[in-house]
Amino acid sequence: MPAFSRFRKYAIVGVGALSGAALFCYNTYNDGVENNKDQQQLDKNYGHNTWASDFIPSVKWDKNWDKRDPRSLIKPMKIRNETDENKYNEMQAAKKSKAVRHLLLIRHGQYNLSGETDSDRILTDLGRQQAELTGKRLAELNLPYSLIVRSTMSRAQETSKIIEKSLKNVPVSDDSILVEGAPIPPEPPIGHWTSESHYFQGGPRIEAAFRKYFHRADPNQERDSYTILVCHANVIRYFVCRALQFPPEAWLRFSLKNGSITWISIQPSGRVILRAFGDSGYMPPEYITTT
Repeated sequence: MPAFSRFRKYAIVGVGALSGAALFCYNTYNDGVENNKDQQQLDKNYGHNTWASDFIPSVKWDKNWDKRDPRSLIKPMKIRNETDENKYNEMQAAKKSKAVRHLLLIRHGQYNLSGETDSDRILTDLGRQQAELTGKRLAELNLPYSLIVRSTMSRAQETSKIIEKSLKNVPVSDDSILVEGAPIPPEPPIGHWTSESHYFQGGPRIEAAFRKYFHRADPNQERDSYTILVCHANVIRYFVCRALQFPPEAWLRFSLKNGSITWISIQPSGRVILRAFGDSGYMPPEYITTT
């Protein structure tokens, strides 16, 4: 059974408001290689406009958003004959991704908001129950998880360790680049003063985390991968905006539940699919929190 069908079987994903308003266009672009029929065919295969009119989208999708489009990874060359054309196409094919990268972003469970230090901000009893349910949910999906990456903050570490009890033998690593922070000044403003340094320090780090984990698969990757990132609301919301090429300053317009699952898939072509955002439908209503 396809991964998404299996996911949809277990819960109803509440992303209709996102998908209903979205209209995507995948236009081709000229890479400077003239008379290259194979390249034109690749562009044709990438996608067609879904309308017959001369509608022009307000924002066009950047196909090379991760700087891993095959054409950007090889040196441009002048096509003088069929031999040159074949050589160019072979070099491009060698750089093309073959697998899908799935990223499952898990927000930590509810934690002690009154803690003065990170070590004090541990999960509440409810937060531990949320993490346990999330672990069971991930196990039910029965996906071939490749790796669990944990933020180094206490609440994310504790959440992940509870989840790991349900996911035996999945490799685990820690990454401090995933800790919570303020990615970019939100629009509209939040209504109270925040120092500029607040975003100056956290923003570049969170952007670096996005660039580290969000990209199409390496050409040597033969099978689809499923990576779990256990981290924080601001980080996940920013990741979603960046991955979907929404305005990144819109990150605070999203609400994210504790222990929830956000699932993003990056296709070999570079297309990005949001399969679920903040899914917590597997939790009893009384377990659902956003703090």
